[in-house]
Amino acid sequence: MAASSSWVSATFPVPMKHGNQRSGRINSQGWVRAPINRNRGKQSNSSIRLRDLSAAAAINETSSNITSKRSSSSSSSSSSSSSKEGRLARKETERLAYLVAAMLSSVGITSMAAIAVFSRFSWQLEGGEFPVVEMFGTFALSVGAAVGMEFWARWAHRALWHDSWWDIHESHHRARRGAFEANDVFAITNAVPAIALLSYGFFNKGIFPGLCFGAGLGITVFGMAYMFVHDGLVHRRFPVGPIANVHYLQTVAAAHQLHHADKFDGVPYGLFLGPQEVAEVGGTDELEKEVQRRINRSI
Repeated sequence: MAASSSWVSATFPVPMKHGNQRSGRINSQGWVRAPINRNRGKQSNSSIRLRDLSAAAAINETSSNITSKRSSSSSSSSSSSSSKEGRLARKETERLAYLVAAMLSSVGITSMAAIAVFSRFSWQLEGGEFPVVEMFGTFALSVGAAVGMEFWARWAHRALWHDSWWDIHESHHRARRGAFEANDVFAITNAVPAIALLSYGFFNKGIFPGLCFGAGLGITVFGMAYMFVHDGLVHRRFPVGPIANVHYLQTVAAAHQLHHADKFDGVPYGLFLGPQEVAEVGGTDELEKEVQRRINRSI
């Protein structure tokens, strides 16, 4: 059987009488030999080139998408970093604003209190008589008023601030926006009776005015101490310097943090005697853990 190399075995058998001469040649066994398209190799090469081009285009598109995603991720990361820096800068500005207010009020109140005490006793001593009872009453009530304010603050905090005055005090239990909060109004309201008592005691002589002067002085001292420990040490509204290293004040700060965490139904409501309140409800172990957390955070 002589056949050209351009022919291959037929793909289907047919009887000789059904052979289609135009579709191929029929050999002696009755098999049709179909012609091979000589352009098939060229078409195959074109198809391969098309596939290669498609694959290259797909790779380029994928690379472009990855680059775009990386660029978007980088842009998002840059935006997030910028936003974080903005928040930190704003927070630092707020702390600075409160620090200036705290220092001015502290220096101003301390100066006025010192001048008032000196002037009052100098004025009383002008007649040559030393008012021992009056001076003793003034200093005794100064200490008594400062200690008494802790118990007053504890009662007011529980019975008023967390009850009928909660709408104002709530601002202190939420994340603060800005340098000040609505709860700061209580500091002003406590200053009113202190100023009134100091004024009456300053412009009048006698035991009763002396006691009033001492009471106003004690309230003032407590208010300043409360501001530095509560606002500065506990809530970090401004730096407080070396008093942050006093262990008992660290315990006070930890006890007040438990109040904000509501670990023991709001206890403690007081500030400086807060650790004793926590101990009374059996929270000593939790208090020690909070103290250690604060120390570790400050290291």
